[in-house]
Amino acid sequence: MKILCVGDVVGAAGCGHLRQVLPGVKRHYGVDVCIVNGENAAEGNGLLPPAAAHIFDSGADVITTGNHVFRRRELYETLEQEPLLLRPANFPPAAPGRGMCTVDRGRYQLTVINLMGLTYMEPLDDPFRSLDRLLGEAGNPRYCIVDFHAEATAEKKALAYYADGRISALYGTHTHVQTADEQVLPGGTGFITDVGMTGPLHSVLGVRPELAIAKMKDRLPVRFQNAEGPCTMNAVLFTLDDASGKTTAAERLDIR
Repeated sequence: MKILCVGDVVGAAGCGHLRQVLPGVKRHYGVDVCIVNGENAAEGNGLLPPAAAHIFDSGADVITTGNHVFRRRELYETLEQEPLLLRPANFPPAAPGRGMCTVDRGRYQLTVINLMGLTYMEPLDDPFRSLDRLLGEAGNPRYCIVDFHAEATAEKKALAYYADGRISALYGTHTHVQTADEQVLPGGTGFITDVGMTGPLHSVLGVRPELAIAKMKDRLPVRFQNAEGPCTMNAVLFTLDDASGKTTAAERLDIR
């Protein structure tokens, strides 16, 4: 089984590039399930229902999110109604939506879990204990992928080792910078610290460089705008063993 995990889609440019390249990538690699992080797909940040619909129509089977998921109240109803649109599971239970779903393909069922880190992020429930709880609720599924939306690289790697052998793969999102450490951990769990982003190549995490520079240099409020121009789609392709659900290969992709 081949699972494609796509990095944070940024703005209209990222949405357009996703629509352009994702169908061909899925055909070329024989992708069975595609997971796309869409939490920055709206212009500025956050996610709006039309952008979510665009991502699904472009070929995503599941949309994951992160710390910007509740920025746009227009999304709240969609989070409640769409079972394959996730928000981090360690938000309080009263938050709209859900943090885990199952993609049913008949001969197999893939569990997808969305979690958020705590370091430099929101004070949410502990992702380690949250993962234990969710795996128990799901009946310790054979096939399970985790999108861990976190800032600190050490936190991402620690959770991956904590889950090693119990899930198929864990990949990091949020930093928008693709790391070069794709690997299979000793227990058979696939891992990459951060899958990267889908958006403008010449940008600072998707933002126009001059605006990011002004913010960092002058320390004054700046209204960020998404950059334009050539784009990239960062992703990781996990190949899972059908019998065990463990990862046999992890391949980093950069589609420009």
